[in-house]
Amino acid sequence: MQPFSYKPPRVGTGELRTPVIFYEYAPNDGPEPGETEKQVLYNAWAKVDSVWLKDLETAKANGTLSDLTITIRDPQGDYRPTNKHYISVEVPEYWDKRYNVKSVQPDLQNRDFLTIVAEVST
Repeated sequence: MQPFSYKPPRVGTGELRTPVIFYEYAPNDGPEPGETEKQVLYNAWAKVDSVWLKDLETAKANGTLSDLTITIRDPQGDYRPTNKHYISVEVPEYWDKRYNVKSVQPDLQNRDFLTIVAEVST
């Protein structure tokens, strides 16, 4: 018989220290191309991870060096992120960047969280 050993969850609520804002964008009015922020959809605290060192070579080959993995608490139906939404990470290192949601998946180890992969939008 295998002895019981407790394995703590990968993410706990104490690790959600970075504020993030989810936006919806709309096309600019007038002849100029581009988009502007239409409305704020959701505010949350998140754990933000960039590309891991072990995945660095794969990320270089795919051109995804600036992707982020964001873990937030599951909003339980109040908000559901989609690939049409954008994310702003509210820390000085990321103020000039907007990220587009690439994929959203529930954290299968802990159903209380959502894992979002986001890429820099141009």
